[in-house]
Amino acid sequence: MPSDNDAKKTSTADEITFRKPESQDGSRVHKLVSECKPLDENSVYCNLLQCTHFADTSVAAEMDGDLVGFISGYIPPKQQNVLFVWQVAVHEKARGKGLAKRMLAELINREESADVQFIETTITPDNEASWGMFRSFAYERSYPTEEFILFDSRIHFAGEHNDEYLLRIGPFNRDEA
Repeated sequence: MPSDNDAKKTSTADEITFRKPESQDGSRVHKLVSECKPLDENSVYCNLLQCTHFADTSVAAEMDGDLVGFISGYIPPKQQNVLFVWQVAVHEKARGKGLAKRMLAELINREESADVQFIETTITPDNEASWGMFRSFAYERSYPTEEFILFDSRIHFAGEHNDEYLLRIGPFNRDEA
């Protein structure tokens, strides 16, 4: 029986495949994120950990052999019913295809997410693209949302970074995810 990493899911509409990331994807993820401004770049080492330690809760999207999308996420140890989405990257050539929302759906429909009832993420107030994507994802599925400041610019970032709002989506019906 093939492993989850061997099994690829293909969307014939635009030939984008979704799969769990692997260690070889670390540098590819780093390059993708660097091309998706204004995303914060992490180290290649961090991306390697995302692609290995958090592979079950992350997704890589390929089109014509190129990595065009990536979501890194994890299930917090004390919140087994939450999928925390760390970062969403979609390459310019794959935008306008609903790729980010499709990757989110891929993640919450995985066996590893069977106990997940909420998606959480943090977003700065000025990141209109992220707000729009996550709100649209929730709206299309009639999932409730709530938001509040999680990391305050002054308290947590010494004024060097914008506030980070926590956006919580859910609870959601597993049959409609």
